[in-house]
Amino acid sequence: MLQVIEVTDATGRIVAARWLAQAEAVHRQLRPQLMPNYQEQMLRVFANGGRMLVAVDDGEVLGLTVWRYLEKTFSRSELYIDDLVTDAGHRSAGVGKALLGWCEAKARALGCTQLTLDSGTPRLKAHKFYFREGLQITSFHFVKPLTDDT
Repeated sequence: MLQVIEVTDATGRIVAARWLAQAEAVHRQLRPQLMPNYQEQMLRVFANGGRMLVAVDDGEVLGLTVWRYLEKTFSRSELYIDDLVTDAGHRSAGVGKALLGWCEAKARALGCTQLTLDSGTPRLKAHKFYFREGLQITSFHFVKPLTDDT
């Protein structure tokens, strides 16, 4: 049975180190550019407001979300999803829906006005999923690389 487990608490402290370690392989499916020392990088993400949860079934991490609460001038408050990824072998099985549903419930509990995320333009299957789940495209995201390694 699919379980959604918080890896971090409200302060960003790791409360489920076992699941953080097991999440790395799934996380790298979305973000191959993650640093070689995954745990150190994630500790920095958590120290700067990032939080993580994993979807687990039968002792295996099937998906994960990295999210954060943001106070902004435009939206007032939002739950922003940095990363939402389901293991390639378990897509279209309800994992992403469970993670997104958890995030929406958390956003509502925090009093957020929006649930937001960015998705790379080539990720058409992900976009279909987001539309199906009620998300809308409301703006463009602009980036100017500041280093040669981006």
